[in-house]
Amino acid sequence: MILMTPGPTPVPEFARAAMATPTIHHRTAEFEAIFGAVRDRLKKFMRAKEVIILASTGTGAMEACVTHFATKALTINAGKFGERWTKLAKAHGKNPTELKYDWNTPAPVNDILAALESDSAIDAVFIQICESAGGLRHPVEEIARAIKAKNERIFVIADGITAVGVEPIDTTHIDALITGSQKAFMLPPAMAIIGLSERAIERIEATGGAGYYFNLAIELKNQRKNTTAWTAPTTLVQGLQAVLGEIDKIGEEKFYALTAKRHAAGIAALNAIGAKIYPQKPALSMLTVYHEDAANLRKWLKKEADLNAAGGQDDLKDKLIRINNMGFVAPQEIAWAINALEIAIAKAGGRKYDGAGVKTFTENYYK
Repeated sequence: MILMTPGPTPVPEFARAAMATPTIHHRTAEFEAIFGAVRDRLKKFMRAKEVIILASTGTGAMEACVTHFATKALTINAGKFGERWTKLAKAHGKNPTELKYDWNTPAPVNDILAALESDSAIDAVFIQICESAGGLRHPVEEIARAIKAKNERIFVIADGITAVGVEPIDTTHIDALITGSQKAFMLPPAMAIIGLSERAIERIEATGGAGYYFNLAIELKNQRKNTTAWTAPTTLVQGLQAVLGEIDKIGEEKFYALTAKRHAAGIAALNAIGAKIYPQKPALSMLTVYHEDAANLRKWLKKEADLNAAGGQDDLKDKLIRINNMGFVAPQEIAWAINALEIAIAKAGGRKYDGAGVKTFTENYYK
């Protein structure tokens, strides 16, 4: 079975091998050396002043950012994970203002500026870079730049869980950038990472943090000493060291270019077979197709083509097919997925199969 879901992604052999070595105790000089090296590399990779690694899924990092950076939150909801920002803000009494959009529609900069203009109490904005529920890319860098131009004191928190490692992200105006282990890093779930700006660090240190387990002040103090406040996800950290090393071998610029190249060839191939691309602004992390019979198409892909693609959620549960394009996924895997999808559509009574998908992908990828 080929796992082609946009998280969790399959774990490459070199990462599995790194994690299969004997377990290291987290309070040893041996692990501290690995942890320190990984943190140093992550700072450069995420373009952050500091990074904090948590033994948690990405939602834990989202919650930590809500508790540390907001008194009154503005949340951007264009999918299940934007909705999660709102739920977290409500759970912690941050009295959120929510801007809600269709799952295929990126948030306009002017809407966010208007919301800030109408409520001067808002001191933090929470948004996804890629809203993976529908494969949408928000113009986060443009939004962050406009927010800071209006009021540099407003914190900008970006969920980059399905964006970090997919494309270079301009963090100039982003205060907290979140990611997780199970996406472009192609590791098992349960490790989250937060990249911090200088102002975010100042806020954390000035307030002494918030909460207990997700107290970023306690974590930052410990992680600067190459250790963690609580038990570290040692095996995942070892895997991440291998992943970052592999990216360095490829070259970061080339790594991003290959992702963009696969995506562009995939979009061209889907257009060639008449598939409907769902988001108005597709994120590079996945290929998202809208089809009225998506549920049955996915069943056929799994049973007949040994291919596990993701569906949608809520009202789009049976309407979307989402195919991973993150990390070290090979171009032939994308080609296989598109070819299988073209066959499935034909068998469901759609466009006659003629191999246009794999042909177009190959021509575009290798041109």
